[in-house]
Amino acid sequence: MAEGGAADLETQRGEIAALLKTQLRKGDTWYLIDSHWFKQWKKYVGFDSWDKYQMGDQNVYPGPVDNSGLLKDGDVLAIKEHLIDELDYILVPTEGWNKLVSWYGLTESQEPIARKVCLLFVPSLYVISCAHLDSSGASRPLIEFLVLAFLSRCASFFHCSVKNSSYSLLSYPPYNSYEYSDQSRHSEKEGLCGLSNLGNTCFMNSATQCLSNIPPLTEYFLKDKYQDELNEDNPLGMKGEIAKAYAELIKQLWSGKYSYVTPRPFKTQVGRFAPQFSGYQQQDSHELLAFLLDGLHEDLNRIRKKPYIQLKDAEGRPDKVVAEEAWENHIKRNDSIIVDIFHGLFKSTLVCPVCSKVSVTFDPFCYLTLPLPMKKERTLEVYLVRLDPLAKPTQYKLTVPKVGYISDLCASLSALSGVPAEKMIVTDIYNHRFHRIFATNENLSSIMERDDIYVFEVAVNRLEDTDHVVIPVHLREKYKQSGYNHSSTLLFGQPFLITVPRTLSEEKFYNLLLLRLWYASSLIIPQISGEMETDEQDDESSQDQELPSENDNSQSEDSVGGDNDLENGVGPETLTKGQQLTGHKKRLFTFQFNNMDRSYLSLDWEPEIKKKYFDESVAEDFDKHESMEYKPQKKAFFKLKDCIELFTTKEKLGAEDPWYCPSCKQHQQATKKLDLWSLPPVLVVHLKRFSYSRYMRDKLDSLVDFPLRDLDMSEFLINPNAGPCRYDLIAVSNHYGGMGGGHYTAYAKNKDDGKWYNFDDSIVSPVSEDQIVVRQFLHLASSTALFA
Repeated sequence: MAEGGAADLETQRGEIAALLKTQLRKGDTWYLIDSHWFKQWKKYVGFDSWDKYQMGDQNVYPGPVDNSGLLKDGDVLAIKEHLIDELDYILVPTEGWNKLVSWYGLTESQEPIARKVCLLFVPSLYVISCAHLDSSGASRPLIEFLVLAFLSRCASFFHCSVKNSSYSLLSYPPYNSYEYSDQSRHSEKEGLCGLSNLGNTCFMNSATQCLSNIPPLTEYFLKDKYQDELNEDNPLGMKGEIAKAYAELIKQLWSGKYSYVTPRPFKTQVGRFAPQFSGYQQQDSHELLAFLLDGLHEDLNRIRKKPYIQLKDAEGRPDKVVAEEAWENHIKRNDSIIVDIFHGLFKSTLVCPVCSKVSVTFDPFCYLTLPLPMKKERTLEVYLVRLDPLAKPTQYKLTVPKVGYISDLCASLSALSGVPAEKMIVTDIYNHRFHRIFATNENLSSIMERDDIYVFEVAVNRLEDTDHVVIPVHLREKYKQSGYNHSSTLLFGQPFLITVPRTLSEEKFYNLLLLRLWYASSLIIPQISGEMETDEQDDESSQDQELPSENDNSQSEDSVGGDNDLENGVGPETLTKGQQLTGHKKRLFTFQFNNMDRSYLSLDWEPEIKKKYFDESVAEDFDKHESMEYKPQKKAFFKLKDCIELFTTKEKLGAEDPWYCPSCKQHQQATKKLDLWSLPPVLVVHLKRFSYSRYMRDKLDSLVDFPLRDLDMSEFLINPNAGPCRYDLIAVSNHYGGMGGGHYTAYAKNKDDGKWYNFDDSIVSPVSEDQIVVRQFLHLASSTALFA
């Protein structure tokens, strides 16, 4: 069983995963959960296979459901604006919410954030918007555009179905048909047809609109040339179903009849053969584009029986000979409209670092995935808690290496604060407990942007001193549960670290704790000592109460997380785990070491004592260092050619991806270099804006400048006979937002009128070339560009 008597973790994971697939229906109630808490829960139950945490790891126990990140300044009734689905919050159905709250509880004083799935009637909304906008002289077409734009933004949140109007966003057509907004309304021009959002399917719409605006590919389908080349028997294909579904969709988009269509049959076929796209979660636009190019190729492959071909290494032969051989071999197995339009050839050179063996091969490609030059630094906000009990915690903004270690954070903070780096311990505090205590050699990438990082100054060098121990301390308030004979505890305030000798008296230990609390409360120690004596003399019933035993429910509190230097079960040698600690005078709190896998100390406060002597508003107060002052930073700016140069730069293979050297007869970390040999008629360029590491995923927000015309690729071709090679931009798939959320749109040039248009799900609007460049720079959005 899981903590708190909840269902076992595997059951939790399975039940919530199934409920997240629930379809939104009008009238149903769904609940918002702060994504920070939900991600903690996912780690705890082992939801994602790629996550580094083990299922049930107490270091990531999420605690009660906490939506404070969605609230304005802690106001339980005020929700922040401009929240992004999956980035800031997760939507769960009622049953899922009830299960999570029954398993973990809800943070005290918070209320559930519920939302009903609604049916929007646009005429009413239109009247309200019209009355407001007309006062400023807005024209009807502008009003219509703004209303539709507003509704498209609402659609992904409310999953709205708009009936009886020309603004239908999420309609539900028969399974085998395409729907359009108004049968009596003719479309604009051919190809200027939107795609309705079926629920987080903007990634699919963006990729599809880019492909739709590639003239030779679209003409191929519009003229039914594909029917003669359908390869329904290809074991690597999709029995021709993807090609047929795509052809039907293209014909709808270019029929000139509809202002938009609903691509449900197309999405159904995609989901059949690529299950990762079968649901309604946001996916990567380029991954779908890659799947479509590969699927269309195999469904339309002119080769009915692929011959076996043994690949040969160059073995010193001229590049021209090896390249021609590689392309001929490729065509013998792969010959389709996709190969004709999209396939090129690059040269791969591997060099063994041991025997200097050189291996040269020529390989086909369908698109170029280009890396972005990464920023070498990042900023982190941390709180420094000094040894001085009278000093408030101070917030600092640090500049640290993007690929660095906790020791780099300490060095940066030391330079600003003067506290020696070797006397710092870095922690992550969440829900009044230590979520993690970091080792100095841990990667900085394990710290997320929204983590609350507290750095504690300790009295000794934690790596060298063996006469002292560092103990994590949690504050707990005791309270009686109705219907139960025993008392329970609730965490409060900020936990802290205390450095103590291995051997000391109980009284000295108590005084050290009291002194340490001084910085976090309004305590006046001399006055307290006198008051405590008086109170004890006046009220015999105020004696220390016996602490819960090891079998008590309060013993289920989480232990300290993370790999650290604290010893298992360590504490002052005169004190033992679970021992009741009492004194001759009444104390503000009782304390004990919790008998868990890793030790931490609990200070238990009676409610009336806590209320009288502990001021939480003072405890949470902090100062800001001058480094926190706002300083605008320029975004990194690169040209597309910078990315291509990085793509063709020699690199060393990682230890997890070695190359088998045929000369050494073993795997080696070889150096690898890629060069372009030949380019296709349509060049697809994918910018790797999403960065992945073991601990985090991030979106790279560097500005990348690529030209609308005359992209000269000749300088990157190593084929001496390649000749001039210039491209014009014809389409761009854009991503707005960060990891786990955001929105996809597309810019594309219409093949008939040569003008640019913005495809935003069901909305298609004209844009100028200047707008394309400006918007690209403002939104840092381009992820895939197509040149022809």
